[in-house]
Amino acid sequence: MTETTDDLPPQAGSGEAISVRGVGKTYAAGAGPVRALMPTDLEVEPGEFVVLLGPSGCGKTTLLRMLAGLISPTEGTIEIGGRPLFTGRDATPARDALGSLGFVFQAPNLMPWRKVWRNIALPLEAKGIGRAERKRRATELAELVGLGEFLDHYPKQLSGGMQQRVAIARALIHRPSILLMDEPFGALDAMTRDTMNLLLQKLWQDTGKTVVLVTHSISEAVFLADRVVLLSHRPGRVQDILDVDFQRPRDLTVSAEPEFGDLVSHLRGQLGGQQ
Repeated sequence: MTETTDDLPPQAGSGEAISVRGVGKTYAAGAGPVRALMPTDLEVEPGEFVVLLGPSGCGKTTLLRMLAGLISPTEGTIEIGGRPLFTGRDATPARDALGSLGFVFQAPNLMPWRKVWRNIALPLEAKGIGRAERKRRATELAELVGLGEFLDHYPKQLSGGMQQRVAIARALIHRPSILLMDEPFGALDAMTRDTMNLLLQKLWQDTGKTVVLVTHSISEAVFLADRVVLLSHRPGRVQDILDVDFQRPRDLTVSAEPEFGDLVSHLRGQLGGQQ
């Protein structure tokens, strides 16, 4: 495995662009349709780190799940690297576009009877990849996320933060160009969350992947993002897009800078107490 350093620039061309044009979502409900997301436009550049921020129920997770091909939009189009994500009248996710995507859920969703390396390698096993190659790639990723010594442990032997590291490694095992993350650190304590934010920043810089992260935390959004996309209260719409220009890599002391506080205050004011 090639060694990387904290100041290594993103690998050129590793990530892919995301294009969202007029994408909206309405859910059917017994009391009538529920409009979760108004028609939305968003362009994400290859290798960019974008954070979706907004109050509960604003549609940010709905948007993320549409980007992942888990649910289809009611209207509009999504392209991954210039390829349509959904095709046909039944809005079936396109296999070639889906192959570019990795998804990390709020909970690790690990199989308790499988060791760490076998949890990481599960997507490769589903594709029929041989055991030796599965273990080699799982070991490589476990080292990348700081779990090289825990390959033969079971999930119950790991802390919450370590379990989420396993989930991140699993999402990366098929070498996606885009990593989608739905509040992956929301259940962690503050100190562990800080550690995971630093780890995620390093992974992003080392791999050059495009990352779209959903969070409720304003400070987490400002710490991690190249751009923060702020969604309004339901039905969600893009209320503001904020550029974050702090030098990379960022350490935790950046939160003490006046400019950091100004961005946090601006976003909090935009949210207007809706969180």
